[in-house]
Amino acid sequence: LILSSFQHALNSGVRRYHVAPVLCQRAKVAMSHFEPNEYINYEKLEKNINIVRKRLDRPLTLSEKIVYGHLDDPAKQEIERGKTYLRLRPDRVAMQDATAQMAMLQFISSGLPKVAVPSTIHCDHLIEAQSGGEKDLKRAKDINQEVYNFLSTAGAKYGVGFWKPGSGIIHQIILENYSYPGVMLIGTDSHTPNGGGLGGICIGVGGADAVDVMAGIPWELKCPKVIGVKLTGKLSGWTSPKDVILKVAGILTVKGGTGAIIEYHGPGVDSISCTGMATICNMGAEIGATTSIFPYNERMKKYLGKTGRADIAALADEFKQHLVPDSGCQYDQVIEINLSELKPHINGPFTPDLAHPVSDIGAVAEKEGWPVDIRVGLIGSCTNSSYEDMGRSAAVAKQALAHGLKCKSMFTITPGSEQIRATIERDGYAKILREVGGLVLANACGPCIGQWDRKDIKKGEKNTIVTSYNRNFTGRNDANPETHAFVTSPEIVTALSIAGTLKFNPETDYLTGADGKKFKLEAPDADELPKMEFDPGQDTYQYPPKDGSGQRVDVSPTSQRLQLLEPFDKWDGKDLEDMLILIKVKGKCTTDHISAAGPWLKFRGHLDNISNNLLIGAINIENGKANSVRNALTQEFGPVPDTARYYKKMGVKWAVIGDENYGEGSSREHAALEPRHLGGRVIITKSFARIHETNLKKQGLLPLTFADPADYNKIHPVDKLSIVGLKDFAPGKPLKCIIKHPNGSQETIMLNHTFNESQIEWFQAGSALNRMKELQQKSS
Repeated sequence: LILSSFQHALNSGVRRYHVAPVLCQRAKVAMSHFEPNEYINYEKLEKNINIVRKRLDRPLTLSEKIVYGHLDDPAKQEIERGKTYLRLRPDRVAMQDATAQMAMLQFISSGLPKVAVPSTIHCDHLIEAQSGGEKDLKRAKDINQEVYNFLSTAGAKYGVGFWKPGSGIIHQIILENYSYPGVMLIGTDSHTPNGGGLGGICIGVGGADAVDVMAGIPWELKCPKVIGVKLTGKLSGWTSPKDVILKVAGILTVKGGTGAIIEYHGPGVDSISCTGMATICNMGAEIGATTSIFPYNERMKKYLGKTGRADIAALADEFKQHLVPDSGCQYDQVIEINLSELKPHINGPFTPDLAHPVSDIGAVAEKEGWPVDIRVGLIGSCTNSSYEDMGRSAAVAKQALAHGLKCKSMFTITPGSEQIRATIERDGYAKILREVGGLVLANACGPCIGQWDRKDIKKGEKNTIVTSYNRNFTGRNDANPETHAFVTSPEIVTALSIAGTLKFNPETDYLTGADGKKFKLEAPDADELPKMEFDPGQDTYQYPPKDGSGQRVDVSPTSQRLQLLEPFDKWDGKDLEDMLILIKVKGKCTTDHISAAGPWLKFRGHLDNISNNLLIGAINIENGKANSVRNALTQEFGPVPDTARYYKKMGVKWAVIGDENYGEGSSREHAALEPRHLGGRVIITKSFARIHETNLKKQGLLPLTFADPADYNKIHPVDKLSIVGLKDFAPGKPLKCIIKHPNGSQETIMLNHTFNESQIEWFQAGSALNRMKELQQKSS
């Protein structure tokens, strides 16, 4: 029967991962069906956990088990939450196409012949939403042919799997194929924690971190604290998994999770689907968390089985004691949420932690002067594009259609993967969503990251949109600073799009049907997973050849989209004296402000070209304007990148002064590469977002924080700064900053840092990549 089933699957052209259950092995189980010779190693995880447990002599959280289970040296590694740096051995790497360009360019610069761990590239960021999935995908393939060819050939040469454009969003692909209970995966996208919905420690990083792992070098991470979120009760009605993280974001704010893993536990966990858990983990990036995770349970087992990985579920069952927290484990902070009492939420505008119950948002919007009429509703994205999400939205839409209604607002649908797209087409969900007025976009990030050719408004026009996305920073979705973007669940987006206003509460309010009769929408109900198997759709995966040494990777010297990297200059051994201040930033400064996405995505593989967007979204405290700073040498105001280039040309080093949580948002390392490329040396802030601080260190910059946050007010844009004490640069030892005012007066303040010994070596070598090359040369 097994042989017959296998033969039938081969004859019918079904892809490899759909026949895996019949090949189930107990002794060796592949990490994924695309890498049949790379096996899950729970035995090593168990061995490491036992070593650490004996050393610490206390119960362990689930996060600790998986993180410490991947230690390079569990017997000797110093372990103290929030303080020590851990040297880890992740299982695999994933890169989306926008960040993969720079990551692969850095890997090429390393001189290594092949990646040391299973790695994949996912083409999801470069597809702009215009007229619909098929046309938009075709146009993207034409426009981005050079980049796709580079990523495809680089993947083939260096042993990296390549998911072609149209495959879907990286995080959905990972959930369907690569994440599993107990895995440690790093990805070059801040929403990599999505994989925590399958019980993995999945962490967003910059490309240089990915290069370390692909090069077989232990990866460094500050030992995370662990915030426990205890869930009780049960989800029901209009309340969805999205509301859990919207509530948590309101509690912790955009920086409350910094330096910590959010670990969900408690009896309420079992009422959430596997993809719902992924939604919660995904948006944990919005509270600054290192990652988020759920314990292994039956909902995960069910999802693994449905996605052709019953063998992994069976193996996880055998090692389940290591895939759940120990009884009596201690968290650094505990939040408790009763799911039975949780109400539907909607967060925004302009920040994902401004939480409101849906029942209140209409009144709040009117009070604050936010537009209540909804211009566009958008569902999907890496956060909410599962089969269950699409089903719940379709259930709402079906009710409206039954009463002769369609959406009053424009309405778009973004499937998370080709598998989701094909399955919702087969099962009728896509048809219902089209009939209610929806436009099905390509399987890609699209409007969520600013890849949206929006035509219904002009830039500067005040308007409101509601999305099931994760971020709603100013101008993120459509580059219009007057777009008030709100984040909520797909079903609430659908209901509000039908009503056309923020003043509609689907739990209590009525709609008027085409026949003039009033009716109330019932809470949506939909299957967690399809009754039949998932439809895989088109085969969009490219296997790397066994030997890619003969593969050619071309980067034209005249290309405007790709540029081979030159090493950054090495530290000259001297203090940084008389630096000019490029900009003193006022208020929120995300990676969107530092290195904008949208139309700039096309330059992600060309460092010099993309550096023309450096800090163009940041607000200059001197004049309250964006992209307008004083040139200290000419006294003229001009764009930030032009001023930085002028300083570089004149051989003048410069610094940036920032506010709280500087660099929150995307993992894009371009926000660190650009200031380094244009001559920046120091970024001084009140505090940093985790990923951005690491990215700055990797590129040889000095991310420093005020020992006294009030010292932010002592520095003025016209001052000069000197960082002294670099010859004695050491872990835990503050640095002095001498502020020289134009009137000749001086004052000294202290600056803290989080550098360890190896990170100081990155600075001294000019970058982490330079240091890697130095070590390779010594070794050879």
